[in-house]
Amino acid sequence: MEDIKEFIKTNIEKYMFKGVILGISGGIDSAVVGKLLVDSIGRERVYGLILPERDTDSHTVDDAKLVCDYLGIEYEIIDITGILRKLGVYSLKPPAFPFPKAVQKIYSQNIWKREDNPFIQDLTTQGDEKFLEALAYYRTKPRIRSTVLYFEGEKKNYGVAGCTNKTEYVTGFYTKWGDEMCDIEPIRHLYKTEVFELAEKLNIPQKIIDKKPSPDIAPGITDEFALGMDYIELDRILIKMEKGENLSSENKDSVKKVEEMVEFSKFRSTKQLHLP
Repeated sequence: MEDIKEFIKTNIEKYMFKGVILGISGGIDSAVVGKLLVDSIGRERVYGLILPERDTDSHTVDDAKLVCDYLGIEYEIIDITGILRKLGVYSLKPPAFPFPKAVQKIYSQNIWKREDNPFIQDLTTQGDEKFLEALAYYRTKPRIRSTVLYFEGEKKNYGVAGCTNKTEYVTGFYTKWGDEMCDIEPIRHLYKTEVFELAEKLNIPQKIIDKKPSPDIAPGITDEFALGMDYIELDRILIKMEKGENLSSENKDSVKKVEEMVEFSKFRSTKQLHLP
């Protein structure tokens, strides 16, 4: 933990940022990153942005405010619904009104299930027309959030902190040019299960620790639903792969799925293709 704090402090000073701006989602990753930032450079130099939109879960803003209050940081709520509507994002799906959330969740999950291996199709941007529209629909949200973070951060000369963990990074479970866009990544070396362990040590509110991880970009789509397995199994396999350990005790289908995630995650990390 101390090495992360030193990493934050050293690099914020090195690149002459006056502070750090952070998107607070109400989830465990941003809560842990926020606490590490506060402990490293002081709460007066950490600014939180809560960026809800039409499809944001009803509990998200309250959870995000809980995190900000726990951290003792100044924060602002900016609703990005208008920007997304102006771009035509919501026109790609049926209107939220008058359908209840339960119906919206079923619709989103059914779109995701249209493909045999939806997360690999996501990584490679394949699939039928409806699936591709769904990708455009949800990917635009973190990209707009990142734009807003930089817009607000640069007015203060604040660096933007990212909240991508190692599990997300090695499997490609993030949006290219979206939530990966940042100046500093304090937890990218930690697997998701390690983030949970660190959250306990940092005394993150139990409500946030117990919350089911979700990208909160479409009703009914949690992290584990999208990935097709729980984080405990996923991290266990990833760690064994990293260490070169025997995988014979693991479920063969799960191992194959994880190997494909790691292989096709390169589609996320390719920035620009150009001649040398």
